[in-house]
Parts: sequence; structure tokens; C-alpha cells
Amino acid sequence: MYLENTNSEIKGHLSAIFTILIWGTTFISTKFLLVKFSPIEILFFRFILGLIALFIAKPKIMKLKSIDDFKYFFIAGITGVTLYFLFENIALTYTDASNIGIIVSVSPFFTAILSQFFLPKEKLKIQFFIGFVFAITGITILSLGSRSLSINPIGDILGIFAAITWAIYSIAMKKIGSLKYNTIQTTRFTFLIGIIFMIPFLFFMDFEFKIIRFKDIFYLGNILYLGIGASALCFATWNWSVKILGAIRTSVYVYLIPVITLFFSVLVLNEELNSSKVLGTIFILIGLIISENKIILKLKQKNIEKRRRS
Repeated sequence: MYLENTNSEIKGHLSAIFTILIWGTTFISTKFLLVKFSPIEILFFRFILGLIALFIAKPKIMKLKSIDDFKYFFIAGITGVTLYFLFENIALTYTDASNIGIIVSVSPFFTAILSQFFLPKEKLKIQFFIGFVFAITGITILSLGSRSLSINPIGDILGIFAAITWAIYSIAMKKIGSLKYNTIQTTRFTFLIGIIFMIPFLFFMDFEFKIIRFKDIFYLGNILYLGIGASALCFATWNWSVKILGAIRTSVYVYLIPVITLFFSVLVLNEELNSSKVLGTIFILIGLIISENKIILKLKQKNIEKRRRS
């Protein structure tokens, strides 16, 4: 039973890492699409594609076991699909991307705090806070480099709201995970709710339903990557990881997003790799290792168990 639980947790960690590897590259696809599309257009089209992909993957309609369960899907759909991305995208029009990168990376801290109120089984340990300090220090170094941090109240506050809404989404998905529904179906349902609440924003934001723009295979490929890969597939794998590992332990993998983005920016966009970025990456990795030391201990215990059996 112990080994079975350990194997399940390892799969949960691998699923979270896979998700972050994809999410860390979305910045590049989004940057390409922003040439022809507004942020709200990218957001809407990617989740519509994600919803379609999830319906194809699991066409069976999910039936709620209890009407009371709907509140968790409602919260997850609004926070994780609609509000998080709207807050983040609007924030970028008021403040620097580096500011938002740092602020949004604080979401594991908000997740940990909220978990103490809504997920009593998820207990905070000192290594989480030590890891958090290392990771945020690294993210700050990586994001700012030699530049100083500039304060832009409106944009920075919206960035904080984005971090909080993602934390709420994580809590809601952990609650949903405990209800024993199929992960693909729950992800699809949250997408549907999020899209419904996204529609009113289309009327007073910069949105045009000109799908003819996708005749360019370059833009089509990038929106398919965001819709099917980063949305349908990765939200499902992330939600499954939250179900297995819990909201807190899964959330710390958010620290890796700036590292993945940096790697692919250097590789694809030929951006410069300097000493501050390397130092920041080292701090982030140390923070992640400290935060996730539980899995390292379990792996050691697993090896000991195998040796005993042999």
C-alpha cells in the first residue's frame, strides 16, 4: 500500500512537471499571436478549442452527484479560466511583464494560506516557507536582472488579484478532486463555465470574431498549441496532479514557469542568457527542491523498501 501511494505521488509530480514544461512555453506562442490578435481574442479562442478537444476526448456528459457540488465547479470556472487570465492580461497593460512574473509566482503562498482554512488535511511545514523565500528571490533576480523594480499600483494590484484567483482555483479543484469525478469531465465543465462568464467581456474589450486570420498556418498552429496543448491537456494534467498531491504541493511547481520561459526564450527567440538569469534559476531550483523534499524522502524510503524485499 505504501509503495502504491508513493508511485501515485511520483506520477503526480511528473504530471505537474509536464504541465509546467508546456505552460512555460505559452509566452512564446502568445507573443507570436499578439501580432494579429488581442489578448482577449487569444484567451477566448484557446479555451473554445480546449473545450472542443475535451469533448472529443470524453464525449460522455458528466452528471453531478449532488447539486451542492456545482458551487466548486462554479468557483473553479470563474477563477481559473475567466478572472485569472483577465486580471493577468489587463495588468500587463498597466505594468511591466517582469512585475507580473514576480507577483503571479506568489500564488503558491496564497494557495498555502487559503488551504489552512478550506483544506484542513493540507498542513504547512517550515520547508514550504524556506523554499518560497529561495524561489521568489530567484524569480525576482531572473525577472529584473540589472533593472530596478518599478511600482505601478493598478497593474501590480491586478497581478495580485490574478495570483489570488489562481490560488482559489487550486483550492476548488482539490475539493472537486475529492468528489471522485472524472478529471477530463471536470476540466471540461470548468472550461464551459469560464467561457460563459467570459462572453460579456467580449462586448467591451478588443474582440473580433475574424477566424479568417487562422488561414495563416503559423497562427493556426500557435492557437492549436495553446488550445489543445496548454489548455485542454495541461489543465487536465494539472487538475489530476492537484487531486493526487494536493493544492499546496502542486502549486510550488509554478516557480518553474519563469525558468522554462527563459530556456525557450533563449532557444527560440535568441534572447541573451546572462549571469543574473543563471543565478535566479539556481535559486528557484533550490527553492523547489526544499519545498518538495517530501518526495525525495519518499523515494529514499522506496529504495530502502526494495532492498529489504530483495
